[in-house]
Amino acid sequence: MTAGVYHAGELAAQAKAGVSAEAARVGAIVRATVPAAAAAFLAERPMLVVGAADEEGRMWASLLTGPPGFLRAEGGGDVIDVAAEPVAGDPLSATLRRGGKAGAITVDPGTRRRMRINGVAGPGPRGLRIVADQVYSNCPKYIQRRDLLAVRESERAETTVTSTLDTAGAVLVGSADTFFLATSSADGDCDTSHRGGDPGFVRVHDERTLSWPDYPGNTMMMTLGNLEQNRRAGLLFVGWSSGITLQLTGTAAVDWSGASRETRFTVEQVRRTAGASPLRWGEPELSRFNPAVT
Repeated sequence: MTAGVYHAGELAAQAKAGVSAEAARVGAIVRATVPAAAAAFLAERPMLVVGAADEEGRMWASLLTGPPGFLRAEGGGDVIDVAAEPVAGDPLSATLRRGGKAGAITVDPGTRRRMRINGVAGPGPRGLRIVADQVYSNCPKYIQRRDLLAVRESERAETTVTSTLDTAGAVLVGSADTFFLATSSADGDCDTSHRGGDPGFVRVHDERTLSWPDYPGNTMMMTLGNLEQNRRAGLLFVGWSSGITLQLTGTAAVDWSGASRETRFTVEQVRRTAGASPLRWGEPELSRFNPAVT
């Protein structure tokens, strides 16, 4: 079973972490279709994060939102229809119109549940269609609980593009308790994952360099396995109370030498978009699994 679930980079990362046996067992949760319970979960969600490469091969993670029902799947099928498109000017707009490999994740902050979908995305009858080849759920570790307080009227998205983090961007990153990370394998298969921790777990070293610890998770090593083969990565930070998004693209490398793993990210471009999300969330209840930030 695992031979069909994991690629060589993931197997290498599992071996480095000493979790190969556990990963072999956990691999059984990966399906090629959407179970009925997962379809019901999707139907209730107001947000989806999609990760893919742009025309230049740079990785990005983009936020899609809509009222419950904007994500639709039939239990037992492999098709997820999304009644939404990225905001105007989003770096993945052309990619998703053209069609290609993508990884997506939806998170329910209220119940600390998440679901990941990897496959091929392209135009669909409702906006976007994802044909899945990997569908699975993760544990609630490191997800901060939040309540959805309001859904605002859609605003005109305004994007500022820079080559480095400015002061406002550094503050958002340095105070974040959550971000999303898009990566891809040597064959271009994409994955989008969630990273969470106490505020400060993402360190801003300078205007072009970030790092974060890699906390123990489900042992599948899909993100780190992709980085074994392809260092390009995309990060998405969400202003939960403001609707702002901060998208970063660049390269990431994992340092395996210390007592705990750390990922270091080098910024190539930053896109700050005001009015990207109509969703307004309350203050977080931090996960009890979050390690202390030193």
